[in-house]
Amino acid sequence: MAFTLPESNLPLDIDFDPDRIRERFAVDKQKRIRPDQLAQFQGLSDVLEVDDSDPFSAPIHREPVTEELDTLVLGGGFGGLTAGAYLAQNEISNFRIVEYGGDFGGTWYWNRYPGVQCDVESHIYMPLLEETGYIPSQRYADGSEIFEHAQRIGRHYDLYDKTYFQTRATHAQWDEQAQRWEVTTDRGDRFRTRVLMRSNGALTKPQLPKVPGIGDFEGTIFHTSRWDYGYTGGSPAGNLENLRDKRVAVVGTGATGVQVVPYVAQDAEELVVVQRTPSVVQPRNNRKTDPDWKASLQPGWQYERHDNFNGIISGHQVEGNLVDDGWTHLFPELSGQPLVDVPVGELPAADQAAVAEIADMKLLMSAHARVDSIVTDPSTADGLKPWFGYMCKRPCFNDEYLQTFNRPNVTLAAAPTGIDGITATGIMVGGRHYEVDCIIFATGFETGSGPAGIYGYDVIGRDGRSMQEYFSEGARTFHGFFTHGFPNFVELGMSQTAYYVNFVYMLDRKARHAARLVKHLLDDDLGTFEPTAEAEADWVTEVRRSNEPREAYWGACTPGYYNGQGEVTKAVFRDVYNSSEIDFWNMIEDWWESGRFEGLTLDQSRDPLPVA
Repeated sequence: MAFTLPESNLPLDIDFDPDRIRERFAVDKQKRIRPDQLAQFQGLSDVLEVDDSDPFSAPIHREPVTEELDTLVLGGGFGGLTAGAYLAQNEISNFRIVEYGGDFGGTWYWNRYPGVQCDVESHIYMPLLEETGYIPSQRYADGSEIFEHAQRIGRHYDLYDKTYFQTRATHAQWDEQAQRWEVTTDRGDRFRTRVLMRSNGALTKPQLPKVPGIGDFEGTIFHTSRWDYGYTGGSPAGNLENLRDKRVAVVGTGATGVQVVPYVAQDAEELVVVQRTPSVVQPRNNRKTDPDWKASLQPGWQYERHDNFNGIISGHQVEGNLVDDGWTHLFPELSGQPLVDVPVGELPAADQAAVAEIADMKLLMSAHARVDSIVTDPSTADGLKPWFGYMCKRPCFNDEYLQTFNRPNVTLAAAPTGIDGITATGIMVGGRHYEVDCIIFATGFETGSGPAGIYGYDVIGRDGRSMQEYFSEGARTFHGFFTHGFPNFVELGMSQTAYYVNFVYMLDRKARHAARLVKHLLDDDLGTFEPTAEAEADWVTEVRRSNEPREAYWGACTPGYYNGQGEVTKAVFRDVYNSSEIDFWNMIEDWWESGRFEGLTLDQSRDPLPVA
């Protein structure tokens, strides 16, 4: 089809009609908008009919503790683990970690469903590989191997003796007189700490859709993060032998559903895949780690790999492609550069926007072509094709999911508004009743209720300021770490730092930066660190400005957690700094190396009062 750019009139060689695709995007978005759009989910712990207990660890019995600390870290996933590791590297020993699960790992502790893997190459996703002397066994490690690496970090840095497992913070408040954070837990613990670091994780609270009749179901229901191997049999590697005479429904076709469905389909007598919105599913091409490559690695290899990967996806000119995966090919294509013979950045702004839109559509059409090449039934294939911007949802990479729909025991139940209801014997989708023995919810985690709703506690700063209220219109930080009115508080999660793909790399860099600041505080016997109101406001403005070009794109997307279920002002990525990760972390290094701590107030005058 002939298509020319609006200002330069340069021709683009495409084989689709952009106007028709835009129309289809709008139609599919409208189908998925519900009256209860922002209230359609509930926390797993709020649904008494579904078990929210920990199936992976026996209960830990201990007495409450009262401790005076230099640092308390909330969360024992990779954010908390890397914080502990860097604190230890900085010879800070008086710290503790509080973790809700029965071991380290965070999402990799809770998510042990069949087929669980990461979509980022293991050699850049798993942190501290050189420090712990470990090389992943394959390009995309299984969840069990990632969980084992979390345990390895815990052992390597002696973090087990510093961690209270099966413990959840219930309250955190700044004591201005004592210059300490006071944190209480559901175990009756009382911690007084100079510095409080929060790394509870973005995917903390499992959620279910609000479905009428869930209490009437007479079969088995569970969430993928609480997988019931006692019911299914087998292990994360599969062989779910207890399902061979069972009719199963898997609800949800995001990243978790895409991974789970092939494994359940191999053993279930019948499988119904309940889909509200299809995912983009591209090939993964996993493989074992090459022993010759492993033997050739030199010191510094992992961070060299990080820089190469982040450079490519951030649009920098780099030498070679060390990772050579779906992500490093995707981002250059999203820029639209392969569509034109001139540098995209030299085109007029309107042409740049048009090229980016066409590039996005072209990628989506390639995903459609992959569906058609694999799924044999035309109606099922059409149902599996996503109609939204390619990056409206995180693309999935899997080599078995689409093929699963060619199995005679698998049915796609696609309904834009989701489940109609649940009965004693089955599930209603799109006006049809499916008889099932088991319902497995692959419906993700809560992301939109704010910190107190997700984490189960609020953080109360100086003069009784509630962080939940202070963040009601979005996060307010300086560089994504520090917040005015909350002295000696560090946010280690996703909050106004640059981030595209590799979440754990961001956690690692944040933990490293936070730990060296704590060391500076202790070595120089400082009282507090806190950003100025002006520095915080300037950074919030910069983050918001960086996202303005993306807001129209998100607004056109079908509802999902990326775009706040269609409420763009609540979009998760509205609070991510939309900039090069390379440039962001170079800026942080320059800020640190300057020694001026611009934007941060370091109080050297206050003498803390004795703690009661």
